[in-house]
Parts: sequence; structure tokens; C-alpha cells
Amino acid sequence: MEELTPEEVRVLGCLIEKEATTPEQYPLTLNSLVLACNQATNREPVVNYGPLAVTEALNDLRAKHLTRVLLPAHGRVTKYRQVLDESWALTSQELAVLAVMMLRGPQTLNELRTRTERYSADLADLGGVEGILERLAGRPEPLVVHIPRRPGQREDRYAHLLAGPPDLDALDAPQSASQPARNSRLDQLEEEVRLLRKDLDDMRAQLQDLLGP
Repeated sequence: MEELTPEEVRVLGCLIEKEATTPEQYPLTLNSLVLACNQATNREPVVNYGPLAVTEALNDLRAKHLTRVLLPAHGRVTKYRQVLDESWALTSQELAVLAVMMLRGPQTLNELRTRTERYSADLADLGGVEGILERLAGRPEPLVVHIPRRPGQREDRYAHLLAGPPDLDALDAPQSASQPARNSRLDQLEEEVRLLRKDLDDMRAQLQDLLGP
């Protein structure tokens, strides 16, 4: 398995998340995907990717057969979808567990149980979260790893291996109170407004093309 970059992990995780939680808005435009990557909620760490960084990640993921491009037959907006489940033969339940770890970092069992609920994935029939983690860890190329309880923690955690083994020293390091200072909420909101306006302009142009002169 070729390791993914942090940008590729974030982009792929967002595509999985939005497919499950907002199917009416899926596949995603580039602008929508940038917004999803830069969300301040349900993300750890919070990032501030620009369109170029997301486009580069999409191109690399496509080369690895993990995403596909949907070219518009009419109009001007290209959209993107994930095909991780097809390429790696994963179930929707396995995707949900992976996506939570991809977007929020190492998780306890209780966190995974709670945070996969929004994916509408019924985990009970597959041995629960524990059963899914066992299958993901038991693949010829394991996709998750068990992290024993670290100093100052009460529970074991689990992490994905899509970007290689987790940095345990980084997991133990205290988070700065100002982190991430570079991702100020105001800057993020301004970028969201700009991208939403761009999407609106694209939709208006498509409507005009359909209606004709």
C-alpha cells in the first residue's frame, strides 16, 4: 500500500464523510471540497488548504485509483468522488470507521462508536466497532493499528495507517492554546464566503447555458 500524504488523507476522508452524511450534495465540487477540508468542527487538526493544495491531492489520489473525476456533460463545474471502497474492497461500515480516524486522528472505542453514528452505518451486525477494527487491522496490509494507553490517558486508542505509522511522540505532546493560530476563524469564514460565491456564479452560468439566449 502506497502511503498517503496528510493532504490526501484529509481530502479522501472528506469525500467519504460527505458521501455518507450529505449525499444530496455529493459528488463534491472543488470549492465544496476545500470548505470540507477546512472545517473547524469534526476535524483534528484544523487546516487551511487552498484550492491548489486540494487539486494536487486530488490528482495524486486519482493516480492511485482512489478518486474519480466527474466531468460535466453540460455546464462548467467538475465534481469529485472517492472510490476507496471499490479499490480496496471496503464496506460502508469500514469506510465510516476509517473516515473518523482520517479526519479526527486516533480515537478510542467510545469515540468511534459515537462519531460513526452520523454516517448512518449500522455497525452492530458486523461485531460492532471492535469487529470492524479487527478486520481492518487483520488485512494483508493493515489499515489500522492499536495504540495502548499512553501516559495521562485513560483508554487505548486506534489510528489509521494510510499515512504510515502514527507519530506517538506527537500524540503525547500538549496542544498549544493558540494552535492553529494561522487558521483564524475569521480568515476561514472569509474564504468560505468567497468559495460559495464562486459556486453560485458557476451555477448561474450553467443555468444561463441551459436556458439559452
